[in-house]
Amino acid sequence: MDDTVMQRSETIAVPPGAPRIAFYLDDLGGGGVQRMTLVLAGEFARHGFPTDVLVNETTGEFRDRVPPGVRVIELAPAAPTLGCVHALRADPPLGMYLAHRLVLDWRRTRRLLDRIPPLVRHLAAEPTACLVSATPRINIIAAIAARAESSGTRVILTERNSILAKLEKGRWRELVPVMKRAYRLADHVVAVSEDLAREVAAALDLPGGVLAIHNPVVGADLEQQAAAPLDDPWFAPGAPPVVLGAGRLSTQKDFESLVRAFAIVRRERPCRLLILGKERDAKRDVARREALLAIAREEGVADDVRLPGFVANPFPYMARAALFALSSRDEGLPGVLIQAMACGTPVVSTDCPTGPREILEGGRFGPLVPVGDAKALAEAIRATLDAPPARETMVARARCFSVERAFARYRSLALEGRDFAAFSA
Repeated sequence: MDDTVMQRSETIAVPPGAPRIAFYLDDLGGGGVQRMTLVLAGEFARHGFPTDVLVNETTGEFRDRVPPGVRVIELAPAAPTLGCVHALRADPPLGMYLAHRLVLDWRRTRRLLDRIPPLVRHLAAEPTACLVSATPRINIIAAIAARAESSGTRVILTERNSILAKLEKGRWRELVPVMKRAYRLADHVVAVSEDLAREVAAALDLPGGVLAIHNPVVGADLEQQAAAPLDDPWFAPGAPPVVLGAGRLSTQKDFESLVRAFAIVRRERPCRLLILGKERDAKRDVARREALLAIAREEGVADDVRLPGFVANPFPYMARAALFALSSRDEGLPGVLIQAMACGTPVVSTDCPTGPREILEGGRFGPLVPVGDAKALAEAIRATLDAPPARETMVARARCFSVERAFARYRSLALEGRDFAAFSA
């Protein structure tokens, strides 16, 4: 099966000899990994780099929100046995291990190996200066494919979430031995926060260490997007203050604790809770939504809780909310927390691994509470509603996580060892 160029956004003039940059994702779903990757890809394209986003599937909420100048290519899967051959070429011990795993666990190992051949084929057909990938499975595929193809493509693997938190939940255990070997094939491993960088380096025993580069969260257009009209009666003048949450309706985000915390605050004052986002799987989304609404009914606050689903532009909600609450059990560098701050909105957060403590500088820019402690979260919400920090303080801190800063760091890594002076300014 041939790979498919699914979409080419409006073109941008590319200087002759400009190095091609590629980003590799599983899909274009509406999560933070996809949002931040598309932002970074758009910035490379805007600066004159030919830029591709390679995906296993073009499904997802961001399919129609690809930045100008970015080409999206869907890579068709191939035989997993061919993936084994490529893995053996890239790193013989790793290839032998994966061949063994293919026999023991065909279903899960196939989902990794059958994606390596199309990426090898693409890199051979489209000379690429640098390949940037995100999340463990995709990182493994990227590292093996780039080394098997032997074209000199630089590989930057990025980690966006706590590895230890996933291991504690029994996830990723079968991937860790592969990650330890595959990640050493990369030119650089990047984590999105300082704490996460230390965690990844220790968990995967990476001798070269892990770089910390914050996500490209705050761009020049955020303020304009936040100023977009919002036709929602909950934000009408004189309406009760709205506490806002946002993210996938997954157990990781622990919106259960947020609903219970909100209920405690609601018993003392008029307020409302709005949670933006949905689960990837439609059936799970319905189940998770109903579970959260059941808690709201149980707590007697159902009339003051809404879950409208995924919203392409959440910034008008953030700008008009009285407070943003992050209730996650684990993160990497929660972009929604930074985005709310960029809109000037007061924030509270759990002190989860990793990111919130770094963003809020240990509580200087918003209270940090224990994970899963609804009472502590309620107290933080109450105190912040009573005495919100200055809008300017929130905005100034959020600017530390700008698109420009992230782009400069990734550009430096992508062009490392290459004479592309025109692109290094």
